Amino acid sequence: MDPVIIVGAGPVGLALALALARQEVPSVLLDEGPGKDEQRAARTVVLREDTADLVARLAGTPLAGAGLRWTGWRAMRRGQTTRKAAFTAGGDEAEGPEEDHGTAAGARTGTAQDPVESEGPAPLHIAQHRLTGALREAVAGEPLVDVALDSRFDSLEQESSGVTAHTRGPRGTWWRGSYLVGCDGPRSTVRKLLDIRFPGRTAVERHAVAALRTELPWPGEALLHRAPPWRFTGPSGGEVSARPLPDGVWRLDWLLPPGKDLVTPELLVARVRETLAGWQGGTAVPYDLLDTGVHTVHHRLARRWRSGRVFLAGDAAHLLGALGTQGLDESLRDVDNLAWKLALAWHHGPHEALLDSYQTERRAVVAARLRAADQALPLLRGHSGLRSYLPGSARGHDALLADGHLGRGPLGAPGAYAASPLTPSPTECAAPVGTALGAPAVDVRVTAEDGSLVRLRDRLGRGPLLVVLVAPGTGVWERKHWVTAGIMPRLAAAVTALPHAAELLVAESYPGAAPHTVLLIRPDGHLVAALSGVRPADLYQAAETALGGPAKTEAEAATARGR
Repeated sequence: MDPVIIVGAGPVGLALALALARQEVPSVLLDEGPGKDEQRAARTVVLREDTADLVARLAGTPLAGAGLRWTGWRAMRRGQTTRKAAFTAGGDEAEGPEEDHGTAAGARTGTAQDPVESEGPAPLHIAQHRLTGALREAVAGEPLVDVALDSRFDSLEQESSGVTAHTRGPRGTWWRGSYLVGCDGPRSTVRKLLDIRFPGRTAVERHAVAALRTELPWPGEALLHRAPPWRFTGPSGGEVSARPLPDGVWRLDWLLPPGKDLVTPELLVARVRETLAGWQGGTAVPYDLLDTGVHTVHHRLARRWRSGRVFLAGDAAHLLGALGTQGLDESLRDVDNLAWKLALAWHHGPHEALLDSYQTERRAVVAARLRAADQALPLLRGHSGLRSYLPGSARGHDALLADGHLGRGPLGAPGAYAASPLTPSPTECAAPVGTALGAPAVDVRVTAEDGSLVRLRDRLGRGPLLVVLVAPGTGVWERKHWVTAGIMPRLAAAVTALPHAAELLVAESYPGAAPHTVLLIRPDGHLVAALSGVRPADLYQAAETALGGPAKTEAEAATARGR
């Protein structure tokens, strides 16, 4: 079987190559560059906890040292704190609100009784070149990934049995593959060759950006400050954000008004000084300016994400990023969704319904995110109209912005696939749990088949489905004492009979689940079904639906693979 061809060796292409390799699928990674990334301190990404865990699994190393997990987040309007949130660490329960470090008179924080919202695990803020570097290092040690440097993709042919791609450069040649995935960015050559439209909106937001080393009054906390009580030099959109990085570095973003006003180095330096002084009550603050730039946000969505054996992922398929939404975070979810489906097709023969579900699921989620942002933008960025004067409108605007920055609500919450053809309809045997069908499962502690106690996410992305039995008390005894007791033998037999390989795990508890609830979870962590007790027929039907329909016979799979 030919490898999967991946066009583009940015973070999305690198992550996809590693995700396929974890499921024993070889790939050819076409990199038009020399394999090195420009080190830009002002080019950073924010990853939600689950996507940060995904990258850490793929890279084979924790990312905490390369980035920073925030201790909290606050929103300010003029000189007053309007909202504060404290994050928990690494999935643990929050131990209480973070200590208020205070601010100078120019940016009051309100009273000590200001409520602090308890959020989930903290997002990870990391420079993109550090993220890409960790993935490149992992790819360099992966024998199933063949990296072709200085290879510019320029043409494509496909037929029912595979795809052929051509590259220019020192290794200019024709490449043969089973599938091809375009991870080649917003100007995707793959998308253009397939004649797929990429409609949307240009420059929905513009930000002047600076990375600098300094001390701010909120160590470890991210800040969104609207309508700050000082005047800016030059055009201003009336909003500035500060996001901490390791080693005392901060990324500052100033919203710019619509238009194409030139952002000069002198203007940026003035912004830095005015902002730092404003946050310190007018006192000049020393700083070391590391990098500057202008970040322009576009909103676009490809009409199709699949054409035969060719797929689009990441910026080649969608662009977003306004109001705190994170484009790369969404792109990594593309990788997580597509990799296990390609792996199953590669090993067992193509399954059209399963492969089609990639576009069905991911495009719907991104489209909903873009709609939510497009509906909120006139409210949050409009400078006139009746809504601006309605009582409470400022509080409503702050809540909308908080959703995007905190990863919740329509703007920020991880997408669910409730309407997916891979999500079965609930049956009479369905059990209530705290996770909706199609949504990401909670990362609980589970006992694996070898008796080890691990996080549920540690078992994701390996290929098999996951079957989790909720069995209180199993954490007290060694596995050998209960693995052959009660309903375990019957459940183990049902798991063995499933139409696809599955791993049986046991959890002491799961939010909202009664004892003996059985959960079926996809390789990308989304909940397929929750059943009350051991129901072999229902479990089989749910697994079959999650795989896109009835499985192929061995003869059909061998014929499809051309063996």
